[in-house]
Amino acid sequence: MIPFNTIHTADCLDFMPQLPAASVHLIVADPPYFRVQLQQAWDNQWPDETEYLDWSLRWLREAMRLLVPGGLLYVFGQVGKREHVWLHLQSRACAEFAFHDLIIWDRAVGYNERRDSFTPAYEMILALRKDGAPPRFDKDAVREPYEAKTQALYLRDKRYKDPQARRAHLEKGKYATNVWRIASLKGASKEKLGHPTQKPLELIERLLLSSSRAGDLVFDPFCGSGTTLFAAQKYGRAYIGVEINAEFATLARRRLETYSNVLRCSK
Repeated sequence: MIPFNTIHTADCLDFMPQLPAASVHLIVADPPYFRVQLQQAWDNQWPDETEYLDWSLRWLREAMRLLVPGGLLYVFGQVGKREHVWLHLQSRACAEFAFHDLIIWDRAVGYNERRDSFTPAYEMILALRKDGAPPRFDKDAVREPYEAKTQALYLRDKRYKDPQARRAHLEKGKYATNVWRIASLKGASKEKLGHPTQKPLELIERLLLSSSRAGDLVFDPFCGSGTTLFAAQKYGRAYIGVEINAEFATLARRRLETYSNVLRCSK
């Protein structure tokens, strides 16, 4: 068994067969998108769409093998300026695996402004489920707080016969929808570490808190700067990460080591 709380420099397709089936509770994957990041060699390594889709289904099959029944696999993706391979990947993945949800991440700021169509400002997160058990999902874990003014307004609503029960519900917050407005990381962000497609910690935390429990094993086959692993460490989950780029793997290790040192010093 691969030790927990480790980051490995490897190709995920070479690494994943080393892990036993039904051993992982949650997988968060942010793979190459295929010709969306035009300046990055790793996003342009496939000669055509067919080879990219074949590669994607290979790692998806292996990832689904690792999940426990009811476990969830979240996959990031987006369409490019005129590239629609992500739509084909979603279709093929959902034809082969159990569809669970599709989250729209509103990045708050547009990117790659187009002159001939609307400026894109979102990415998608496809959620696939391992059959065999109810989904490992806790909707209460990611409630969104109501503003004080909203709570006061709702408490004055005479339709609610039990004001105390209503107050308790409002204090817990509202259930999160599957459209998330979370600002993407810009160059000046204190959270930004140098990875060109680093995801905000807040975004990953929602996935982790809703779809895993304390002590669960979280796996990231494209761990990049280590945001998913950082969130796992922060919230008491075990983790295993894989990153093919040695520079990014080192970056992720240093990030988690720094956080561990901070925790030790604070005790």
